[in-house]
Amino acid sequence: MTIDTKDFLNSILASLSRIDYVKPEDLPNIDLYMDQVTTFMDSQLASSKRYPDDKVLTKTMINNYAKNNLLPPPVKKKYTKEHVLTLIFIYYFKNILSISDLQHILNPITEKYFASDSDLSLTDIYSEVFSLENDEVAHLAKDITRIFNVSFDTFKDAPEEDKEFLHTFSFICVLSFDVFVKKMLIEKIIDELPKENPKEKADKKEKNKKESHEK
Repeated sequence: MTIDTKDFLNSILASLSRIDYVKPEDLPNIDLYMDQVTTFMDSQLASSKRYPDDKVLTKTMINNYAKNNLLPPPVKKKYTKEHVLTLIFIYYFKNILSISDLQHILNPITEKYFASDSDLSLTDIYSEVFSLENDEVAHLAKDITRIFNVSFDTFKDAPEEDKEFLHTFSFICVLSFDVFVKKMLIEKIIDELPKENPKEKADKKEKNKKESHEK
């Protein structure tokens, strides 16, 4: 069966246009139990699932994030809006970054802005970052179209019966190279971030805990 290249590209771009993020106003204004958190995430991020039966987050995942100090512990088994925001960041990062890299970029955010009296809240940070989404999707659509056209112009001398697969393979290779390079850049940036000494970090955490009890 021959692929209609125009329909194929339109289908890809349509999928891209359906990508959405959880808007701050859609976040629950009440604290949630674990089951409510997983249900909320599944419903809000359904468009990002590969298969309908996939789970966005599971109880085991959330417990592991807490054990690895990526997610502050729940209060009386309930998760706040800030917990949900942190989980959304983790969800987007977890497929390309290691737990260690996640700790390096998220711990400074949660330590300073999670349940903080700072003028800049975790909700503010989330809103600012994800407000870039619409423009970025438009740029991605143009770039994907360019890559698609270049890829489907390859293998001109290949046997006719092989061209369809080879064009698609070229397209996948170029997209994969793009992901590979960007992942390398992200890791390099993370490696350049200041690393806190584990003992200093533990002392700082203990100090914050004491100050919190004194208030």
